[in-house]
Amino acid sequence: MSAIARKVALGLLTRMKGGTIRVEENGREIGTFGTAGSDLHATLRIHDPRTWRALIGGSAGAGRAYMDGAWDSDDLVTLVRIGARDMPAFDRLRERLGPALGPVQRTMWRARSNTRARTRERIASHYDLGNDFFSLWLDPTLSYSAALFPEPGATLAEAQEAKVDRAFSRLELGPDDHLLEIGTGWGYLAARAARVYGCRVTTTTVSQAQHRFATELMRREGLGDRVTVLLEDYRDLRGRYDKLISIEMIEAVGWEHLGLFMERCSDLLTRDGAMLMQAIVFPDDVYEVEKASIGFINENIFPGGTIPSLEAIGREAGERTDLRLSALEDLTPHYAETLRQWREAFAAAEADLERLGYDERFRRMWTMYLAYCEAGFLERRIRDVQALWAKPAFEGALDLPRISAWPQQHRALAVPA
Repeated sequence: MSAIARKVALGLLTRMKGGTIRVEENGREIGTFGTAGSDLHATLRIHDPRTWRALIGGSAGAGRAYMDGAWDSDDLVTLVRIGARDMPAFDRLRERLGPALGPVQRTMWRARSNTRARTRERIASHYDLGNDFFSLWLDPTLSYSAALFPEPGATLAEAQEAKVDRAFSRLELGPDDHLLEIGTGWGYLAARAARVYGCRVTTTTVSQAQHRFATELMRREGLGDRVTVLLEDYRDLRGRYDKLISIEMIEAVGWEHLGLFMERCSDLLTRDGAMLMQAIVFPDDVYEVEKASIGFINENIFPGGTIPSLEAIGREAGERTDLRLSALEDLTPHYAETLRQWREAFAAAEADLERLGYDERFRRMWTMYLAYCEAGFLERRIRDVQALWAKPAFEGALDLPRISAWPQQHRALAVPA
């Protein structure tokens, strides 16, 4: 079986056009594949013959094999980028197979549906890994979402502050507002909203570890009278709020609940309110094939997670709410840089992670996850946006100037106009 898989995998490598891959097997070079003269070059080192079968099994199979140490690369991010460039051909194949796989996919979707209990369990499996774990490689704000680098040389903490302030500017947040945050994280955004902008904040999470941490943060910073930290599912929230913010939480909702999420957010806003949503999204043209797949990330990192598309979110908002998309900004290049810094910090913390009990397989899983996402954003296979959804009576300015482009040498982080 390994010999057949090897032949198939090498045949696929021969047809690759996204870059150049040098392949070694047990220390011996067996060939260089892809497009000569490409700007992307990486080496794939095979240590176990079972890797060949894993490589033709999609990102889930390849990721598991990497976790097991069956293969390595001199540049994991570049290797994944090359694969991402060749994904359109596989997308077309998956589209053709879609009708035949429909019944299986519907059964799979029902089994993965994010009920309240399952949501809590899945969030716990990721965010309750331990505050010590995340603090080793996130910046001091413990922000776990795309930053926004205001200028070359800005630190990650400064970029996270700029991201939050950009969102608050979109909302025109002020001291008279009551802000609802869905997805507390470790509390940085809620604390900054109360401390700097003077508003009242209600923030909710379903992670017990994050709830404890954020509650203690508010107490320590003397914000307990202005910030309420809830341990509640978004479906159970009540009340009316002037402004609502949700930073990269919608990915945990599940595609089948997108409409319900947008409906609940709309119902929680006053008639002149607005919501700022920062979201990871698939391009519209690959959403349907991606939502039907179980890949490396939603198998190992975010069980039950589903990256939506802007079209899917907008369709549900249009059918079930009176929210309108009033402003949109692309932060995709900034997420690639955020991930690069996380990945390097994670690698530098290897000894501390091992000391805390995170074994090599776990560390390789997270190394793959961070590299995989960085590559996806660099190639725009996935994107990150800030979107302002406004109620009909919202009177705020419905657009802000784009982030100015940086000098040519920093164009990788410049947000396109």
